[in-house]
Amino acid sequence: MSQRSELRQQYEIIGSLQPAIHTPQNWNYEIPSALYRAYMHPPHDVGGQRDVPVHYEEKEEEQWELNTYVTCEVLAWRGVWNAEERRRRADNDLGYTLYLGMPYYGRWIWAAARMLVDKNHISLTELLEKIAEVKSRYEAH
Repeated sequence: MSQRSELRQQYEIIGSLQPAIHTPQNWNYEIPSALYRAYMHPPHDVGGQRDVPVHYEEKEEEQWELNTYVTCEVLAWRGVWNAEERRRRADNDLGYTLYLGMPYYGRWIWAAARMLVDKNHISLTELLEKIAEVKSRYEAH
């Protein structure tokens, strides 16, 4: 997936998931309370928000989830990042649509990959090449 066209296609898919509607505002001194609540709603704080009824059940973590947890902990032990950076990247920086659309540890591994690229521990090309390599190994089975 290191081809430019494939990367552009991936960015277009990501862009289509994020809300793109923007309505210019007059920014009056007073705004309706519903609009105020919408502005003040942080995308990562979903506690207490309304939702459809969900059947909750206990489940064992899958191997990739355990591997993700260990990877993130090792990054912290090595001083590459701290827990607050992980939370900020996985919760605040993700955006509402992706936050709700990704599993819990999916957000962790996304944050780790983004942090490694942002802090120049690896390049984006190296990351994409490694993803393609691992993906091809699993597709072969």
